[in-house]
Amino acid sequence: MEFIDTHDLSEALAALDERGEDATVLAGGTDVVVQMLAGDLRPAALVHIRPLAELGGITSNDRTDIGALTTHWELGASSLIREHHRALAEAALTVGGRQTQNVGTIAGNVVNASPAADLLPALLVANAQVTAVSSSGRRSLPLEEFLVDRKRTALAPNELVTSISLERNAARTGEIYLKVGRRGAMEVALVGLAVCVRLDEDDAIAEARIAVCAVGPKAVRVHEAEAALVGTRGDEAAVAEAGGLLQGAARPIDDVRGTARYRSRVLPGLLTRAVSECLERARS
Repeated sequence: MEFIDTHDLSEALAALDERGEDATVLAGGTDVVVQMLAGDLRPAALVHIRPLAELGGITSNDRTDIGALTTHWELGASSLIREHHRALAEAALTVGGRQTQNVGTIAGNVVNASPAADLLPALLVANAQVTAVSSSGRRSLPLEEFLVDRKRTALAPNELVTSISLERNAARTGEIYLKVGRRGAMEVALVGLAVCVRLDEDDAIAEARIAVCAVGPKAVRVHEAEAALVGTRGDEAAVAEAGGLLQGAARPIDDVRGTARYRSRVLPGLLTRAVSECLERARS
């Protein structure tokens, strides 16, 4: 296997152009190395992009732009992310232990497209846009379109994700990421749920965003459940209706970590808890 240690973006793109589908991008390696050791991934070449300083950093203007190599720990520790994208900060600090958080990157989590990827629901409720570049140009896609299926994305073999852009929350908005696992730390999600609600001047829900992971082949927004909350005050009946719609949209499976039945049954209660906390955060 060829190891290509790149030093700038043009060099990385040239390597991807030359090797195409035979190449795998390596940054933190928390997903790639595990898949290689398991025999699920056998690249002819690894294109190492960790040295590319231009792919780091968090900046904020009308939207929040996060460099592809920003680590989970940097997301969780960033005062900007904690203030304006609290669900993302919370999700980032549930990913593995401190060692994993120190090396795993936001783009790696997105491109790996695991059904249980913690960052994806939080990014979905932030209306994330994924920017990818190749030697022929640049394009941006909504994360909802970028995620195609289990471990499949719209990224072309010669493209590299360079940044993720998030919508800034308006006033009176609260958001949260909640995770159910078999233990309290360093656990892959059995269910992951991100919720974001914005209140109007009359304390009614003007906008709701709900996204889940680990209950289907990919992380998804559940627009039907969102619509059930809009115009309400997050009362018990409205949240129960939204919870039923969330259950109906889920496509969980049985695996070694939990049953499909369990995953489905925890969704309404988890949503109730999430909406309650979002309302409290929005009002404060």
